[in-house]
This record gives sequence, C-alpha cells and structure tokens, in this order.
Amino acid sequence: MERVSGVNNWKLVIRREAAGVAILWAATCDAEAALPDELFGLPVTALGDHALTPGRPMPEGEEVLVTCGPVNEEDWDNGALTDLTLPDSLERVEDYGFFNCRTLKTLRLRDTVRYWGGGALMNCRALDTFHITCTGEEGELLAYLAEELPRELDVTLTRADGQTARLIFPEYVEVYEENCPAHHFDYNISGAGYGYHHCFYRKQLSFKAYDELWRPMLGMEHDEDCALRLAWWRLRYPVELTEQAENDYLDFLRQRPLAAGRWLLGRRDTEGLQFLLRTLDWDRDDLTALCGEAREQDSPEALAMLLEEQHRRFPSGLDKSFDL
Repeated sequence: MERVSGVNNWKLVIRREAAGVAILWAATCDAEAALPDELFGLPVTALGDHALTPGRPMPEGEEVLVTCGPVNEEDWDNGALTDLTLPDSLERVEDYGFFNCRTLKTLRLRDTVRYWGGGALMNCRALDTFHITCTGEEGELLAYLAEELPRELDVTLTRADGQTARLIFPEYVEVYEENCPAHHFDYNISGAGYGYHHCFYRKQLSFKAYDELWRPMLGMEHDEDCALRLAWWRLRYPVELTEQAENDYLDFLRQRPLAAGRWLLGRRDTEGLQFLLRTLDWDRDDLTALCGEAREQDSPEALAMLLEEQHRRFPSGLDKSFDL
C-alpha cells in the first residue's frame, strides 16, 4: 500500500485513467474529512460504484493510504463521517456512490460534478446541508439534489463573483395509499416544500420562482421554524431579491422578532443578531426577554449588543421613579 500525506486520513483503492484518478473505494476514521484533489499528480475525477458505502469490503485495485498522523485501525468504516468535502476536480459519482452513509449530514462540492448514478444518495438519511461552489451552472446540480432529497435542505451557493446565497428548501412527503375498492393506489403530496424542490427551469434555479412560492406556502400547513429560517436567509443574503419579496419576508419577521432573536442566540450568531436588531422594530419587552436569555446562555457579546440597543431605543433617563 502506497502512503501519501494529506489533510485527513483515508484508505483508498484507486484506478488510474486517462483523464485522472477514479476512487473505487474510500474509508476514513474522521468525522470531518476532505477527499484529496489529486493523487500522484493526477486529478481525482470520479467516485466508483458504492465507493463510500460503510462496511463494504475493500475491492482489488491500487491501494493508497492518505494520512496526517497516527490512526486507530478499527475505525476505518465511514461510520462516523458527518461532513465531507469532495475534490474540486470531481466530475462523476457512479451508482450508489454514497449508499448507506447514514451519518453524513454535510456535503461540500463544486457544481462541476455533472453525473450522478442511480441511487447515489440512497439511505443518506441525515444528509440535508450542501455548500456548493458555483461556476455558473449550479442549477443542474442543485436541481438534482432538490429532486432527489424531499427532506428540508439547507443550501449555500457561492458564486464566482463572490456573491453568496443561502436557501432553505422545505420538506414534502409523497405518499401512495392503497384504494382497495377501486383497485389502485392514490398518490398524495403533503408538506409545503414540493414547489420549492421543483422551482427550476431547464435545470436552472429561478430565484424569482423560489420567492413567488412564499405567499402560497404561508397559506397552507407549514413549519413555522422552517419558514423563519427561509425568510431570514433570503434577507441575510439577498441575491436577486426583489423589493416585493424583501417586504414579504420582512413582514413575516416583524411579526416574530422574539422567535428570530432566540434562534440567533441559540446559534451564537452575534453578527446575525446585529443585522436583525437594525432591521426590525423592537419593543421593550422583547429586548428585555432576549437580554435575559443571553445572560442564561452566558453570551456576553450578544448581551452587550442587546443592552446597547435597549438603551438606544428606550433611554433609562426617560423612565424615572421616586420612592418616598
């Protein structure tokens, strides 16, 4: 087995091809890991069938050990892998490439991964977060992910010009129910997310179509927490956000400032909290409640910010009391 240095620990079985290297099998003992961009001077361009399936026996091929230090031999099974970065040069993922990666939650990749084999993400039950580096054709990749995974998705797009968009795709569920008297199955969709997962034209994301789904979603049964996150991230990263959509999202948050503030406190997102404080109108009771929660969470930076905002909006000198 050849040994090379890397930023993470991997055992690999590879095949050298004319265009680069195909990884036929990969196992890591790390929870957060990045596959190497190149091996032996060749770019990594493909993941083979069942390449990262946990517990799969090592196939025949050229074996490579990528290591950054000592490791425990018993832990090479991808069983703890939660955050994976794919090579920038990767172009294809073959059938069942990530099959049964049940702990994988976050995938980081470029939109140049153009081919996904059948069942590539099957049984990736925790996978809901994507960080996509865009080269101008991000719609094709995102359309595939949104259609393949009906659960709630949290997607961050970083464009070549430096713009960042963060989008929430609400969950939906497709159900086939047996209709015995009619001898057929009825197809039903529940959840507000179906339109969001299909707001693509020619495999390209339409921000306009995405934002136009907001009002219809609020008119049906939906997850309030999910809606709050969706509105927040569109305002926080307003790529191609129209004035009408901005007002719609702001109206939603204006009715829920305390819920939004609590969520940001829980995330320890002081920068986001500062943005929220200057964006919304606040009453004294909500600011007082958030100050109390910041104290309980031992978040001095957020507490200082909230106290400053409270003093700015409601100077204590205006409320005088006298004890006789």
